[in-house]
Amino acid sequence: GPGILTRTLLNAGVRVVALENNSAFLPNLQSLENSLDGQLKVIYGDFFRLDPLVSGTVKPPAMCSDKLFETMGVAAVPWRADVPLKVFGILPQRKERVTLWRLLFALYECSSIYRCGRVELNIFISEKEYKVLTAKPGEARAYQALTVLWQVGCEIQLLHMEPWSSFVTNLKNGGLAIPKTRWLPNDHLCLVRLTPQQNLFTGALKPTNSATFIFMVKQCLVKPKSKLTDRLNSWSLDNGGKLLRALEIPKNAQTRNLYPEDYRRLFEVLQNSSVFTETWFHDEVLESIRNINL
Repeated sequence: GPGILTRTLLNAGVRVVALENNSAFLPNLQSLENSLDGQLKVIYGDFFRLDPLVSGTVKPPAMCSDKLFETMGVAAVPWRADVPLKVFGILPQRKERVTLWRLLFALYECSSIYRCGRVELNIFISEKEYKVLTAKPGEARAYQALTVLWQVGCEIQLLHMEPWSSFVTNLKNGGLAIPKTRWLPNDHLCLVRLTPQQNLFTGALKPTNSATFIFMVKQCLVKPKSKLTDRLNSWSLDNGGKLLRALEIPKNAQTRNLYPEDYRRLFEVLQNSSVFTETWFHDEVLESIRNINL
């Protein structure tokens, strides 16, 4: 972007590591770096191309997070420790949904940037995607698997809303394309803080089984008007009604009516069932992960 976030952070007196993915801009940034007595470090790289799913050598501006953290001098801390790193940026609009899914998988698997702990994201996203991330149960279309998984995984805080008119939107001049939507407002870019929950892995949910949790939520919300009992029956559970009563979930509840914490509780109960040890279930989990990461 135009450097607004970088200037704001520098003016606030914090130490900034700037990732610049356009080599043409590096000389000016490096000149600024040399004038700030260690407050600014400039690296040729692209945060949203960290840890690409490719074999062989990673070519800049793509880069590996472990190399980035080594260069920055950031050490890993336990998950329940304080936030070790704060990231500021603007989500690439053309790949916004894909980027949110990849960050989500990294969060739950404690991979990529989350290998060093509960990294805090402060990112501009479209108002449309912000509405999805913060939707409530029962809201038509907006309440999705992405909603549930981000709300379980992170505290979501809106810091600022800025009209699209404040940004250059002419693509010929390198601006941002406004994502079109017919069913959600999208008049702003939203600066959103995503802070991973300290207690995310204190129960049955672990980085090692998180892909199964993600798959379960996705499967339930493929058809949001379907009954949860029908989904449980499709997983060959013969005690679905008893399970729902134990969780105090109405037997006729639609999958879109469950709160994110309901999905987490459901997953924790199902961990004690043989359903998640079935080969077919694991095969579908792996296929789901493969499709998301393409």
